[in-house]
Amino acid sequence: MLRRLVFTATVSAAALAAAVPTAGAVVLSPPPLPLPLLERPAPEQPDRLTVIVSATGNTRTDGRYELECGPAGGTHPSAESACSRLEELARDQQDPFAPVAEDQMCTQQFGGPATARVTGTWQGRRVDATFDRSNGCEISRWQTLEPVLPNTRS
Repeated sequence: MLRRLVFTATVSAAALAAAVPTAGAVVLSPPPLPLPLLERPAPEQPDRLTVIVSATGNTRTDGRYELECGPAGGTHPSAESACSRLEELARDQQDPFAPVAEDQMCTQQFGGPATARVTGTWQGRRVDATFDRSNGCEISRWQTLEPVLPNTRS
């Protein structure tokens, strides 16, 4: 976006300079670009999350995992697909770590005793979110974050 802004300003200035003024016309030059726009933005920090999962009913998926995205890595068993899912959610401007709204009506179903906690940094902001499968809203929230969180369906 910065390049587009600088390009547009440059082209506009060139077009104004090339225009031949008519007698008595006043030609205004564009104001100089402020210096902060010319600075390069700081490189984005990669996403780094710690995922702690328990009581899924599968000892292979229970445990503590480190997930790094940009590039994908860490100890997470599905780092590539987990990072892809997080990128997809970011593109769709969804916040998978937001809690269920207090006034949200949820189906009264139980999805099992699985729990998870995710902490770290995602999209440049701090994350500290807990997950369970205690009702329909929480089950949906868990499934939205799969494969960052393990699939608990048999």
